[in-house]
Amino acid sequence: MHIMGRQPILDHNEHLYGYELLFRSSDINAADIQDSTQASAKVIIDTLTSFGIRELLGGHKGFINVDLDVLMCESLELLPQEHVILELLETIEPNPVIVQRCLALKEAGFSLALDDHVYNPNFAELYPIVDIIKIDLLATPLESLPTVLEPLRSYPCKLLAEKVESIEIFKFCQDLGFDYFQGYYFARPDMVKKKKMGEDATALLKLLRLLSEDASIQDLDLVFRGSPPLTYKLLMLVNSVAFGTRHKIQGIRHAISMAGRQQIKRWLQLTLFAAENGDIIDQPLIDMAATRAGFMEQLALVHPCLQIDKESADRAYMTGIISLMGSIYDVSIDKIISSLNLNEEVALALLEHKGHYGKLLSIMEVVESLDMKLALEELASIGINPSKIFELQLRAFDWRNFV
Repeated sequence: MHIMGRQPILDHNEHLYGYELLFRSSDINAADIQDSTQASAKVIIDTLTSFGIRELLGGHKGFINVDLDVLMCESLELLPQEHVILELLETIEPNPVIVQRCLALKEAGFSLALDDHVYNPNFAELYPIVDIIKIDLLATPLESLPTVLEPLRSYPCKLLAEKVESIEIFKFCQDLGFDYFQGYYFARPDMVKKKKMGEDATALLKLLRLLSEDASIQDLDLVFRGSPPLTYKLLMLVNSVAFGTRHKIQGIRHAISMAGRQQIKRWLQLTLFAAENGDIIDQPLIDMAATRAGFMEQLALVHPCLQIDKESADRAYMTGIISLMGSIYDVSIDKIISSLNLNEEVALALLEHKGHYGKLLSIMEVVESLDMKLALEELASIGINPSKIFELQLRAFDWRNFV
């Protein structure tokens, strides 16, 4: 019984580049969890046998921790090279055998990274081979970073700043020339420059409220007509490859019918998080919101008390989405709740983390903090079978195929 953690890795433009995959199991105790060989082997097995790695990663790169035993294991080569970056743990000491193995993996098409690395002349033969070097910022004083990076700049590898704790540190690392950044700093309310809720966002909230009230297509049409940018995005949505339709769009009402109410509802919820003129696929905050909401939705479907109500999954999803809106808009959660006329249980969950939805929201925050052992314990405490969790979580990770 296990659960997967995905810690996002961003590029220089703050778009998603990939995830570090972190595995935890309820079958092993806290001491065993530190066994990197077991964790890495489990990640490899699970991504290959339990779920397609392409769906798990959504087209992005997957960083998988590799210690000496896993590095030398032949089964490693079963992984899809184009989707995986093998992250060599700091416990690996270079020698001729290691260098030859890395060369062979590179020739096979794999990308390699060095984890928590500090320049060491003993790695001289590995530096030209590796693609990415990860620098742990918590272990490296900021004032020493320029000196730490200097000897690495002569090699073709990219630099990844790990454990970025604030927007100021992110900007500092950007200026130093880091290529990638790891952590959840982008999703914390105090890390994101909040924006006013303009006309488009107000229209989005109005549409969500109308959809929850099962309003007529005519009523939805009127709101879209009042927001040309939103209308354009709707037409683009219907014309996307995901719909695979050859029918010509006759008008806004026709577009609404073609997309379907549930599809439009999910699209609107995620569009609330999109940056100006941004794509909703590669924005990290959207990924976090969609994964949180999707996992809560899946958990509601198997929750002993919630599964008997067919509306509970949708309420759980809405709770997850709205819980992160404070990260981007300069508006109180009370105003958002009143604007959407939310169900009382959902409102209680958002305001006080109480009730069934509030408990699921608290568990999601534990999952996102990567305390997987506690998350499994909390899920078991509300009667959710731990053996189902990994499958439910993977459905949430695959949200891009449902938007």
